[in-house]
Amino acid sequence: MSETVHGLRDASTAAPAQRTASRTVQVWDLPLRLWHWALAVLVLIAWLTPSAYDRLHRLSGYAVIALLAFRLVWGFAGTRYSRFSKLGVRLRAAPRYIWNLRRGITGRYIGLNPAGTIMLVALLLSLAVSTITGAMSVTVTFFGVWWVEDTHAYASDAVIILAGLHVLGVVVMAILQRQNLVRAMFSGRKHLGHH
Repeated sequence: MSETVHGLRDASTAAPAQRTASRTVQVWDLPLRLWHWALAVLVLIAWLTPSAYDRLHRLSGYAVIALLAFRLVWGFAGTRYSRFSKLGVRLRAAPRYIWNLRRGITGRYIGLNPAGTIMLVALLLSLAVSTITGAMSVTVTFFGVWWVEDTHAYASDAVIILAGLHVLGVVVMAILQRQNLVRAMFSGRKHLGHH
């Protein structure tokens, strides 16, 4: 609970000017924000280019592999809200969190909430399977091998479905919490206003 807004009691006892100044907090660092938007663009390019623009499709796939490698490193070496240290706790909390969402109970998490944590893990795993099988499919050994091609296709479809669910989830949370989460992912700052 240490990362929830409920744990930030200092802001409520501060002077009015300090309360106003402390209503936003830096959550996502610049490397993580650049990673997020670069990944979104590259996944979209890869999704739109198979067969018709094969070279561009492959290049975007290799770039996604590089981004995945960066995210793995940044999950351990990055700033507080970039790290994977709370992953297990948030995943265990996810079933109850999702159950509470049907009643509009969202809590106030500074970093990823438990539902967002599930989405992060699902997207990273799907992207890893998609890109690795995509890279395998252009090698001499695995070119034309049915299970490699099928796995690549299914994992790629899963990435697009999950990306769509991610966007939907962001919209729903933005409405429920009355917060512009898209702007927060550009600025890195999240509003801590009372819910």
